[in-house]
Amino acid sequence: MVSAISPRYLFAGLSFAILWSSASAAAKIGLRSSDGLPLFTLRFLLAGVILLAWSRLAQQDRLPRGQEWKQLLIFGAFNTALYLGIFIVALEQVTAGVTSIALALNPLMIGTLTALWLRTKVSTMQWVSIGIGILGVGVVSYPLLNNGYASPAGMALMGLCMVAYSFGSVYYAAIPWTLSRTSINGWQVLIGGILLLPFALLFAERENSYDLRFWGSVFWLVVPVSIGAVQLWLYLLKIDAVRASLWLFLCPIFGLTFAAILLDEPITMYTLAGTGLVLLALFLGQKHSVQKTR
Repeated sequence: MVSAISPRYLFAGLSFAILWSSASAAAKIGLRSSDGLPLFTLRFLLAGVILLAWSRLAQQDRLPRGQEWKQLLIFGAFNTALYLGIFIVALEQVTAGVTSIALALNPLMIGTLTALWLRTKVSTMQWVSIGIGILGVGVVSYPLLNNGYASPAGMALMGLCMVAYSFGSVYYAAIPWTLSRTSINGWQVLIGGILLLPFALLFAERENSYDLRFWGSVFWLVVPVSIGAVQLWLYLLKIDAVRASLWLFLCPIFGLTFAAILLDEPITMYTLAGTGLVLLALFLGQKHSVQKTR
């Protein structure tokens, strides 16, 4: 077991939160040049090809076999196709800041699913930290929702994609994988792209502009997010799914910061107050995890 206070674990968690939370702003920029589904489908296909090429050529990883294909199909369907497919549709109806805030629903969902599915006891302190984190995100989000930065349909879609993401995360943690993380990530994201491809071709509503903004968005979503952040997330999940989910509390904070800098979305006193609560939740949850491992 890797200690929660080890430099490697802290670096992985913080790096994941920063990279993962940048996806909303990068995607919002890409949406100025393209429909969402073509943009994200291209992202998944490119990321899958790059990861699998590295897995086979550099790491000499084997191909999946037998039951592993079914497991990869389920994981790719929920973790990529459903989660991010719904996410990109929702992103067209809400701001990048609000989509980052929605990530805070995941710790509660992952904690609940872990307790029910894996029969893992979630401690009282972990539930308290989750509650404080959700309260903090609520404080951050209040002025955004109150001032019409999101539609009811968009928020409903965000809730649905969070359910898919949480299920995919707990499913991954429950499987005794023998494939490498790079191979798993490559196959699941490629499968997700293939599943989304028919919808991207059928439901594109406008002609895409393959300009510098489009390709810059694709590059960021492929390399730092689909490759970098997801590799870190799989590493964190295998240590402890509930503890890993607490890093998602930082995503709204970083996401709002990216949205403010890149998209001129507002930062208010609510943002600062909510940030304090979110950091307190993360501290309490991680500290309790460390005490349990001693």
